[in-house]
Amino acid sequence: MKSLVFLSAAALMLASCTTPEVEPIPGSITYGGQPQTKLMKSPIGSVVHNSFRTVTGVAYETYILQPDRSLKLVRREIRSDFFDQN
Repeated sequence: MKSLVFLSAAALMLASCTTPEVEPIPGSITYGGQPQTKLMKSPIGSVVHNSFRTVTGVAYETYILQPDRSLKLVRREIRSDFFDQN
């Protein structure tokens, strides 16, 4: 009985571990749709990095090349360029 409770609790925790999709923002490669040019020489699954300035800092994005040659945004990190100066 204890193992059944443990397994159902573990299954519930794993089911809640889904991460929401990252949406493009102004400056993203896929903002406003997929780019017109396709990456034809890159192998499927290739990683593409993009960085750009935002109002609050610098955004670093990671894309994965999909089988249909589109780019899927999988990660974004925004690093603030503001810091305290004494």
